Amino acid sequence: MEDTSFFDRMISNLRSTSKYYTGYPKDLGSSKIISFTSEREFVQLLHEGQPVAVAFTIKCPFTKYFDKVLEEAASEFHPHVKFMRVECPKYPGFCITRQRKDYPYIEIFHSPQQQAANQGKASDANTTKYAVKVLPFSYDVSPYGFREFFKRHGIQSSEPK
Repeated sequence: MEDTSFFDRMISNLRSTSKYYTGYPKDLGSSKIISFTSEREFVQLLHEGQPVAVAFTIKCPFTKYFDKVLEEAASEFHPHVKFMRVECPKYPGFCITRQRKDYPYIEIFHSPQQQAANQGKASDANTTKYAVKVLPFSYDVSPYGFREFFKRHGIQSSEPK
């Protein structure tokens, strides 16, 4: 008497032999996605120097799938690219400043560079100025899409070869 059906054995074989199998759930370990708690923490994350992919989300049916794919991408590109998730109903001020109404969406904050010159303006000595390039992410929401996006924009997402 056989306990497993032919279909179950076939799927089991596919999962064990195929490196392209994308079924969920995958064992990705602990979460690599940083939850947004304050703008101050976000600025500190930018000062670390790595690119930060920020996912602006609301509760909707797509968000469940979106979170799984984002988690997979975060585990693949960790520690070279940081991933952050902002729940816009909790932090509406931060999301409204982005001036977008289509949720969920992703923006990549890249290459913070501190400005040494004050450019003729008086400023507080405790204030650090920096420039961040914000790139809207319009690729496929998958690790492959992130890899292609990083390659196209010259963002280092892995160890140099």
